[in-house]
Amino acid sequence: RKLVGDVIFDRVYWSKLDDGTTNYAEIKADYRSKLPERLWEASDNALENWLYNLPFIDGMRELYTELQEKGCRLYLLSNICKEFAEGYKDIPEIGEFLSTFDGLVFSGPIHITKPSKEIFEYTLNKFSLKAEECIFIDDSLKNIVGAENVGIKGYLFDGDADKLRKELNIPEI
Repeated sequence: RKLVGDVIFDRVYWSKLDDGTTNYAEIKADYRSKLPERLWEASDNALENWLYNLPFIDGMRELYTELQEKGCRLYLLSNICKEFAEGYKDIPEIGEFLSTFDGLVFSGPIHITKPSKEIFEYTLNKFSLKAEECIFIDDSLKNIVGAENVGIKGYLFDGDADKLRKELNIPEI
């Protein structure tokens, strides 16, 4: 399990998936040269099914719903592969949730990743947004800095929905 995890979830692969310069088929060919044949099937399953195990963060759905009810427009900007962009609708819980956003930008299909200023500019232009009217929430400081470099206020998310709620001045219900 550790060997498969270490090989399949190597940042080298995921960075290339995120920027759209590789795909699952190419990764499979590469990792098969690094793993014994007896682990190929398990590796393929791990690669192809990781998106079925994405966790939801406690309190975020409620906060998201409250923001929508207050009239906030919500967009998702994610470093994620083409395979996710093409397949997330097939995962009922994720597909339903993502369909409620006002817009989605996935890095893989457009070949631009956070924290580059280009992906933030792309998102602002695609949805006719003004940087000074936006807040970008992310769990990576380098991505926050990237947003701030184009004039978008950033919030470094640490997994605490209540803390984020306070930052956004949304009272608890």
